[in-house]
Amino acid sequence: MRVTINQWRAFSHWKWNGCDTDDLCGICQNYLDNSCPNCSLPGDDCPLIWGKCNHSFHMHCILKWLSLESSKGQCPMDRQQWGK
Repeated sequence: MRVTINQWRAFSHWKWNGCDTDDLCGICQNYLDNSCPNCSLPGDDCPLIWGKCNHSFHMHCILKWLSLESSKGQCPMDRQQWGK
């Protein structure tokens, strides 16, 4: 007996571990489970990064922020030191 598939509808859903789907990137204001403005697809070489203060951002957003001299290496949300 052979079966022919005439139509296939696939659906998937995902989210980053450690964040709510309603969380926004504090820099670009996109949802964390969406891509940052520099990426074409969610998770496309742009993972989420958490600071020691536990705030999370898209990787490209926080790296761009930290490259600014005015950031002083601090979290944009609470001004605590971002790294170690």
